[in-house]
Amino acid sequence: MKTVGEAVIACDLERGSFHLVLSELSKPANRFQQSPSVVPVFMSDLNVQIPTAFDPFADANAEDSGAGTKDYVHIRIQQRNGRKSLTTVQGLKKEFSYNKILKDLKKEFCCNGTVVQDPELGQVIQLQGDQRKNVSSFLVQAGIVKKEHIKIHGF
Repeated sequence: MKTVGEAVIACDLERGSFHLVLSELSKPANRFQQSPSVVPVFMSDLNVQIPTAFDPFADANAEDSGAGTKDYVHIRIQQRNGRKSLTTVQGLKKEFSYNKILKDLKKEFCCNGTVVQDPELGQVIQLQGDQRKNVSSFLVQAGIVKKEHIKIHGF
């Protein structure tokens, strides 16, 4: 219900109809007074915005927000089985040697890893275990990525 001056607009979203109730907003003085009149109102007559469904993934589905755009490096964790997990790093610039970065990451954090070619995401570095914070600090210290260009996802 929306109040407009001395009238009330009642909307029924399930049926998609609006009604304008013309009356004072106070109760009638006695029971013999006439009840408020109801006048149907068309959508074109009203200047009311109907809320649309909110899509929380709209920005993720947009074409310009794919992996590696906007110069973000995404560091994610993927649960395998039990306590086992994988850390994935995607969005690094093409000019870097993924294999050299992987070699240093494996040596630094004493874990195994590989470079995987994904059709949508391009090259993705996978490391064993939860190495999100370690990888983030390594990439910043090595000067590969600035801290504000890293997004850490998961848990």
